[in-house]
Amino acid sequence: MNKVKNIETEILSDNWYTLKKISFDYCKKDGSWQRQQREAYDRGNGAVILLYNQEQHTVILTRQFRMPTYINGNESGMLIEACAGLLDGNNPEDCIRKETEEETGFVIGEITKVFEAYMSPGSVTEILYFFIASYTPNMRENSGGGLDLEQEEIEVLEVTFDQALHWIDTGVIKDGKTILLLQHLRLKSIL
Repeated sequence: MNKVKNIETEILSDNWYTLKKISFDYCKKDGSWQRQQREAYDRGNGAVILLYNQEQHTVILTRQFRMPTYINGNESGMLIEACAGLLDGNNPEDCIRKETEEETGFVIGEITKVFEAYMSPGSVTEILYFFIASYTPNMRENSGGGLDLEQEEIEVLEVTFDQALHWIDTGVIKDGKTILLLQHLRLKSIL
């Protein structure tokens, strides 16, 4: 049985991405229908990757300014993250290869998809595709840093895996997607 009917959508904002107000009838457990409203932010889907080096026991992370964190208590607005980007019409693997080169300067070989997840399903439509890939220093073809066209100013960080885990414990790393990938490496005993 379909639990949703009579969907009405109103665009509240179509500036950077799309914010919609959605009214709908929802069928409750007792079989009665209830009119509900929700807002959903549609920014498209994305991909994220964590580069790791088993020999050096290191990972590649990025640091960049994130306005939403700044207005929610992050004094500097700077956030340490795994490399990520929006699909923009590409498939997840092609997207993350492109983003990896733009943001980190690394041109990677084989990548492994580990899972996909909705990161904030109460309000954001995005599904995120999670990848890992090994790297070596000779895979770095440029300094990375992102694209000026996209107003990116990204610092590339190569840190030990133990340091990255310590940063989670001490609150230096607060980005959910990055924490998930670091913990994945830990659980699978990859590093």
